[in-house]
Amino acid sequence: MKAEDLPLLWSVSSPSIAPDGASVVFAASHASLEADAYVGQLFRVALDGSSAPQRVTRGFRDSSPAHSPDGSLIAFLRASAGSAPQLYLMPARGGEPLQLTDRLLGVASFSWAPSGASIAFTSREPEHGRYGSIEKLDASAEAPRHITNVRYKSNGTGYINDRRTQVFAIEVPAVDAEPDYPAAPSADERWSTGATSTLPEARQLTTGDDDHGPLAWTTDSSAIIVVASLHEQRDSDLRAGLYRVPATGGEPELITPADSQLSVSDVAVTPDGTVFFAAQNMGESGRDFVGQSSAIYALVDSVPVQLTNPAATDFDEGHLSVASESTVLAVNRTRGTLELHEIALGDPETVASGNFLVTDHAALDDITVVAVTTPTASSELAVVENGALRFVTSFATVPTIEPRELEIIGRDGYPVHGWVSTPAGEGPHPVLLMIHGGPHSQYGVGFFDETQVFTEAGYAVVYCNPRGAAGYGTEHARSIRERMGTLDHFDVIDFLEGALASDERLDATRLGIMGGSYGGYLTAWTIAHDHRFTAAIVERGFLDPEAFPGTSDIGDFFGSEYMGSDPARMREQSPQAVVAHVTTPTFVVHSEQDLRCPLGQAERYYASLRSQGVEAELLIFPGENHELSRAGRPRHRVQRFEAMLDWWHRYLPVHN
Repeated sequence: MKAEDLPLLWSVSSPSIAPDGASVVFAASHASLEADAYVGQLFRVALDGSSAPQRVTRGFRDSSPAHSPDGSLIAFLRASAGSAPQLYLMPARGGEPLQLTDRLLGVASFSWAPSGASIAFTSREPEHGRYGSIEKLDASAEAPRHITNVRYKSNGTGYINDRRTQVFAIEVPAVDAEPDYPAAPSADERWSTGATSTLPEARQLTTGDDDHGPLAWTTDSSAIIVVASLHEQRDSDLRAGLYRVPATGGEPELITPADSQLSVSDVAVTPDGTVFFAAQNMGESGRDFVGQSSAIYALVDSVPVQLTNPAATDFDEGHLSVASESTVLAVNRTRGTLELHEIALGDPETVASGNFLVTDHAALDDITVVAVTTPTASSELAVVENGALRFVTSFATVPTIEPRELEIIGRDGYPVHGWVSTPAGEGPHPVLLMIHGGPHSQYGVGFFDETQVFTEAGYAVVYCNPRGAAGYGTEHARSIRERMGTLDHFDVIDFLEGALASDERLDATRLGIMGGSYGGYLTAWTIAHDHRFTAAIVERGFLDPEAFPGTSDIGDFFGSEYMGSDPARMREQSPQAVVAHVTTPTFVVHSEQDLRCPLGQAERYYASLRSQGVEAELLIFPGENHELSRAGRPRHRVQRFEAMLDWWHRYLPVHN
C-alpha cells in the first residue's frame, strides 16, 4: 500500500439485519482526497451471498442505519459537505429520505423505541450566543467563558461546558404523507400560513451538566436508560452511572447504586427487560483507571451483577448489541485480536474468534453479522456460521503484505508478543520499531495502514504489545504503574532484538524508532537511554508530565495515576527530564488542536533538542487534533505519510 492508496481503504460499520433475515443494511465509507473528507453511503446485501452489495443512498456521508422494530423503515444519519450529521428516515424498500432534525451541532447517535413510534437521539445543545446560535456573531466576539470546573474541554471537541450532549426524543412521522411546501408570498391572509419549519418537533429530555450517552430504551418504550455522570464528585473522579429518563420528560433517576465505583461506558436492554452494561471498576478513589479492563454487568433487582472476569477478559472495545431475548453481544480484546462473545446471566460464550478484529456486530434470531478487519483487508462484512466467517462483501482492493506473528522471551523471562512486517526481497532491510499509544491499548492482527505503507516503502516494521498494553490480563496492563519507561522499555527493546535475531533479512545496523501518544512517550524515553537508533519520529507525545495538568483534557488524572503524584517520582519517568541525553536525529510531529497531548508538549521537547545541537525538525498540522493518524483530513493523512517517509529516506535510505 502507498500513501495515496488511502481512498481505497473502506470502513464497514453499523450492520442492521432486516426482520425477515434475508438482508442486512450497513454503512460503508472511505477517504476522498478530492473532497478532503470521509464520504460514504448505505448499502444492502443479501445474507445468502446471492448478490453483491447495492448502494441504497447517495448522500455525501450517510451512516448508522437502523431498521425500525417492524422493519418497514430505516433511520440513519446524513451529513452534507461541511455540515453536522442530521437524523433521516426512509422506507426500507427504498425511496426519498425524510429529514427529521436540523440541530445546530448535529446528531451524535440515536435509538428506536421498541414501539416504533419514537426515536431518541443525542445532540450537543449549545449555550445561547455560542457556536453560531446567533447569526453573524463570530466566535471571537462571544462572551468570556467563566470556568469553575476542571474538565471543561475535550480533544476533538474543544470546550464542552457550554455545549453538553443531551437526550432528545422525536415522534416518527409518516414517510408517505403529503410533503410540506413553502408558502408563496401573498397579501391575502387566506394563503399565508406563516409556517417556517416542516421538521417534527424534538423534545429535550435531559439538561444535566454532563455529556449524556450512550442510551437504550426500556422494553415498554416508557423510558430511556442513559449513561451519565451527574454525581457531585464528577469533576474529580471517573465514575459514570446509568440513569432512567422518562420518555415524556422529568428528572433522571439513578438506577445503578449511588456508592458504586463503576464507570459505565455502554448499555443495552434485552427484550426480556434485562439491563446489560459495560463498565470499569475505578476503585475506592474513583480514579484508579490504569490497566482496568471493562467487564459486562447486568442489573438484577437493582444490583449490578458482574458477568465476566476483568482479570482475564477486556470488553472495552466496540459496543453492546442485543443478541436474543436475554443475551447481548460484546467484543473482547485478547492477544491482538477482537473476538465476539454472547453474554447472558450465565457463562459467556465465544461466538467468533480468530485472526481478525471484530469491529461491529448485530444479531437477529440465529443470524449474527459482524464487521471485521483482517491482516489483508481493511474492513469487510461477514456472517458468523458455526464460529467461522462467511464474507458477504469484498471491498479490499489494495495489495497487502501479511505480517508474521512472533513471541520472544525477554530479559526477565517474560513473554512479549507482537508482529514483524517484512518487505519482499532478500534484504537486508532497514528496520522500524513502532510503539503503540495508550498504553492500555493493543496492536492487533487487523489491517494497519501504517505498517503497510512503511513495508511497501522497503522497511521492515517491528511492533509488539509490551507490558502496559491491553489484551493480556490485568497484571500485564497494570505492571508499569509508577514505573513507566522500565518494563515497557525492556519489552520493546527485547522484542526488537528477538525479531532481528529471527530473520537475517532484517538489518540490525540500520534502525529507526517511532510512536504516537504513549508511543511518542516511549520513543522519546528510549532514545534518551539507547543510542543504537539512526533516527526517530516522536508523534503527538506525552513528553512533559509536569506540564500536563491544566493543559490536557485528561491532565487532572492521567499523569498522577500512571506515574504517581510525587514530583520527584514523576520526573524520574519523564522524557523531558532526560532530553539532554538524546543524540538521535528526531522528527517531532504534532497537531495544532491536540487537547489530549497539547502542542506545548512537542514544542518544548523540540526546543530542548535544538538547543543542545540535536538534529531535529518539527511538523505541525493545522486544524487537527490527537486523532490525526486515524481520522484526520485525508490530505493531511497522506501528507503525514509523505513527510515521515521523507524523513526515513534521508536517514535510513532503502538500498535494495
